Amino acid sequence: MSAEFLKTIDWSRPWLAHVREIGEAIASSADWRAELNRYAVQRGLCNHRNLPLRFIPQAELPPGVAYEAHISQTGGVPTRDNLHDFFNALVWLTFPRIKAQLNALQAKEIERSAAKNPDAPRGKVRDAATIFDENAVLLVTSDQELVAALRSHEWLDTFHVRRDEFNRRCSIFLFGHALMEKLVSPYKAITGHIWVVSIEIVEGVVSDQCALLDAQVSDQLQSGLTTKDFSPLPILGVPDWCELQDEIFYGDAMVFRPKRI
Repeated sequence: MSAEFLKTIDWSRPWLAHVREIGEAIASSADWRAELNRYAVQRGLCNHRNLPLRFIPQAELPPGVAYEAHISQTGGVPTRDNLHDFFNALVWLTFPRIKAQLNALQAKEIERSAAKNPDAPRGKVRDAATIFDENAVLLVTSDQELVAALRSHEWLDTFHVRRDEFNRRCSIFLFGHALMEKLVSPYKAITGHIWVVSIEIVEGVVSDQCALLDAQVSDQLQSGLTTKDFSPLPILGVPDWCELQDEIFYGDAMVFRPKRI
């Protein structure tokens, strides 16, 4: 019998389309962590040190060892029995190269900080990597005008007036596992952080699209990462991701906030 917390997931939601097939299969298995590991072995997943990736109980994380450092050093991903860690594992299976690159960034910063001052603040690189890991939304488009409109918070024009154009020219893939967790019980104010992938949308099998994005974005991250790379995206504003997306809906300035001048 599958875990009770996994039964709360509505796999018909549009934002889960890219993880639906594998997610449903794992969530319905009698031992979801064992099933995660079966998929990890099947797909030959490794961390940035080329160590085989596996999902381990949280209790196997040694006291005093940082979560990201443990993944880097051993390939073991501490995984609790909750939605947050389930979605984290699902993202590892879907975008393994991006996850490995983020872990490499985190581990490098942890080692650097430990060498200088163990009590030093996390730093901007780790903060940016955490935002990406927890809350990133991959916006796939070659249309820089639409990207600029979103960065300028032109919500009504982009999502309502130009809805058909947005749907033709843009695709959205959720990456952040905390974002996925929040959307199990969706509410209007949920906001992600846009990461732009400036390529043409490729039609076809979703798993092939994810593999392309995995390679593209992991290469982007090798050039570095700062919080300036992000801009906000009210998730339920994405066309067809919520009912009644009319002018009144997008006119809610508490959610669809104007750009600060």
